[in-house]
Amino acid sequence: MKKILITGVAGFIGYHLADALARLGKIITGIDNLNDYYDVKLKKARLVQLERYDNFKFRKLDLADRKKAAQLFDKGGFDVVVNLAAQAGVRYSLKNPYSYIESNIVGFTNVLEGCRHNGIKHLVFASSSSVYGLNTKVPFSVHDNIDHPISLYAASKKANELMAHAYAHLYAIPSTGLRFFTVYGPWGRPDMAYFSFTKSILEGKPIDVYNFGNMKRDFTYIDDIVEGVIMVMENIPRPNPDWDTANPKAGSSYAPYKLYNIGNNNPVELKKFIEILEEKLGKKAVKNMLPMQPGDVPLTYADIDDLVRDVGFRPKTSLEDGIEKFVTWYRSYYNVK
Repeated sequence: MKKILITGVAGFIGYHLADALARLGKIITGIDNLNDYYDVKLKKARLVQLERYDNFKFRKLDLADRKKAAQLFDKGGFDVVVNLAAQAGVRYSLKNPYSYIESNIVGFTNVLEGCRHNGIKHLVFASSSSVYGLNTKVPFSVHDNIDHPISLYAASKKANELMAHAYAHLYAIPSTGLRFFTVYGPWGRPDMAYFSFTKSILEGKPIDVYNFGNMKRDFTYIDDIVEGVIMVMENIPRPNPDWDTANPKAGSSYAPYKLYNIGNNNPVELKKFIEILEEKLGKKAVKNMLPMQPGDVPLTYADIDDLVRDVGFRPKTSLEDGIEKFVTWYRSYYNVK
């Protein structure tokens, strides 16, 4: 498992994963299309950090380009592929649905085809807690039904899981899907609430607090996420001989395929999150309390029992420590006091 392809490497999770793997001596090829969904300068700044490593190389490439994607795989000789490239964001999927089809469906198809034709030993791909939609049974389990997504983003992520399973079945490609739960931390995404809250609070501007601050999120610190992803990369799925066709649970399969939640297993109210952020910033927020927005869900809560059992994943970072580390990075990167 020496040669690794990371798609979406200039993104938040992709950057941190590439940094950790490069420090472990892995040979990393990272690709990204550097789209302008959020600040491209931030994406390029992440790449500058990665280019310090001799065992890292970057290629600007759009996975929706079938020919270039095929050439990448044909020449790469990769052992493992970690697909993190995707058009993110629930609310943006209401404004620009086509970008989700091009990136999350067409792009992922090209990844699957690349794996199929090049003997990839393990495909690890990003899914999302958004696939649970309005499920009220908590904590969310990978064995629960998720047939009712409430955003195109969520639907595209469920589609990724189904597509990967089909390829695992047809071509015996070992595949593991990870449903990420509200990842936060240094070098994060500016479109995420905690990031925009920090900017607005420091500038003395009001913040929009949806569902009047009553929604809960399973906030998960980036270092814990990266540790879990690396553990999963080394745990190649095998067919489950006990999989029951009369009771087909989604988390495993007769094919070499697994699904995991990867989260903190501890949902926190948005109001509480804002209180901690105010404390770490040393400044109170001006809150614009608003109702729930279309596509949002009131609660995310990860059942991580399968991940704990199979790879020993245990999130370690408290919300207080994680927010403090983010605030320290934010002040340094943007040179604000």
